[in-house]
Amino acid sequence: MKAIFRRTICLLLLMLSVFPLNVLAAGSGNMDGGGSGMGQGSSTNYWSPGNDGVRITVVNASSGSAASSPVDFSNKTFSQTIIHFAKKSKMEYLAGAALEPEGGTYIYQIPATTMPYIMTSNSKPANMEATKRYFCSEYAAQMVADATGISYDSLISGEYKLVIEPIGYFTFNGTFYAMTATEAALYNQASGGALAARLPSTVHRNLPLALFLETADLGFPAWTGSSTASVNDNQIISSLGIGIVSYEAAPEIDIEAPDVTYRVDTDVITSITLTTSSEINPDHPASVTFHIDGRSYTVNNIVIPEGGSQVVWAKWHTPSSPTRLTITASVRKAAAAKTSFVADIVDLSENPPPDPQATDTNPRFTVPGIPSNPQNKSASWSVWYAYWVPDWDWCDHGDEGGHWVDNGWWEFDTDDYTASLTGTMEILPDDKVPTADGRSMKSGYGIKETAHAKLTVNAPSSHYAPAQTAVSYFPEFKYKEYWRLLSCSGGLNATFQFQPNEYSTYDRKVHFTPLWFPDQTSYTVYTYVLDAWTPSGMLSVNLNDSVEIDGSLYDDWFSKRE
Repeated sequence: MKAIFRRTICLLLLMLSVFPLNVLAAGSGNMDGGGSGMGQGSSTNYWSPGNDGVRITVVNASSGSAASSPVDFSNKTFSQTIIHFAKKSKMEYLAGAALEPEGGTYIYQIPATTMPYIMTSNSKPANMEATKRYFCSEYAAQMVADATGISYDSLISGEYKLVIEPIGYFTFNGTFYAMTATEAALYNQASGGALAARLPSTVHRNLPLALFLETADLGFPAWTGSSTASVNDNQIISSLGIGIVSYEAAPEIDIEAPDVTYRVDTDVITSITLTTSSEINPDHPASVTFHIDGRSYTVNNIVIPEGGSQVVWAKWHTPSSPTRLTITASVRKAAAAKTSFVADIVDLSENPPPDPQATDTNPRFTVPGIPSNPQNKSASWSVWYAYWVPDWDWCDHGDEGGHWVDNGWWEFDTDDYTASLTGTMEILPDDKVPTADGRSMKSGYGIKETAHAKLTVNAPSSHYAPAQTAVSYFPEFKYKEYWRLLSCSGGLNATFQFQPNEYSTYDRKVHFTPLWFPDQTSYTVYTYVLDAWTPSGMLSVNLNDSVEIDGSLYDDWFSKRE
């Protein structure tokens, strides 16, 4: 078969915090730390942690010219009047554009999925891993595509880049402002240094150092100065307050194999099909040796009748880390259409949902349809064997006597095997939800999941691997942006559950429903069970289950206060 491997390399060329770099499923990035603690403010001059956002401009990857108008994003819902400037990108300001006070309402978008903190503070430090995961995700690309009118496929084709600028929302002389780092530096110059004099930590440290380039790009230099010390206006305007996301598409690769994408740390089966125009019998059997990740797996004594075919396989365990392998097969006495192919080993644990916040909102949310991945719930295969049919004839040598000669032949038959995969799943309110009633619960609390997958097979263990992977997707992420890889126990009767949630106070095996999820609505989790392997390929099954949302966690809080 022909499979297209498309690799979106997301290079986030910016520095954010001092946490270690992790690799995203969607790509890779260069990121490092910036900013430090807050100074003292006053009742008329202050910045509150979490009052931040980004301005994103789509630019041509080659020329750097703008392909869209800038769009501002923030997690916050601001009730007060915001003083702001006409939306311009850092490139426009460097080209000589001036600050222009903008009348009317400040226009910005609230992401359906909360952004991580952009500006660091003692109480809400910026997290590099979370920021990288967010802006290199398919979700962020789709968010920008929707906001700018550029199609998603065009955006990630390699033709465009995203220029990301941090925005701070702060009070200066009793008035609430929205400014990018570059705008704040220009405004500080225009005010004779008054802005930085009253908000030094914000204007000359945490806002400009929130994002800066590690590698020079689009005419902007890499920042090589301190990531925690105060900077000046000229440094900000020329070099700071900018990050760049790039997408590059790899060339197509033609591959012939039953399946070319495997998961890490998993038992799998790789198979090829042998053909022959002449009989291959036990006197002169065929053999195949698979060469996989430095090891060899040999299958001997293969027999095939004239004009027949035989599937031949190797059962092996994938590496524990993502990689790309070239798998080859050496075939003796038979033919195979393809004896070399590439296999991607991927890690599905690298894209869990972000930390849910009580301030998250999604007023335009509509419940998406439940997806359905391709599923194959049954398989069959056969193995040829040969047995000798004797046909004894007397060979007469005249006066010298004679002897018996066996002029028999090889007959062929098959051992036939089948496998089938069935599954069930159940989600329920977590045991710690105080007001759950059966399958009904308030939004904002956690749910637990138990899924079962049964492989029924009549073959030896070398012929199969039971279901080992289950991935759950959630409606608030449109069943695609983020997912949870479930833990697996058991063999032919496998059980899957959520892994401990890093944001759970008690390390519960839960997923938290969003506080904003619509009332009187079914909250449905979709789970894809896969990695049940046979010589005929992988078996998989789609599952889903629901709880009913009736009210929100706020209802419990307010009732307790009353």
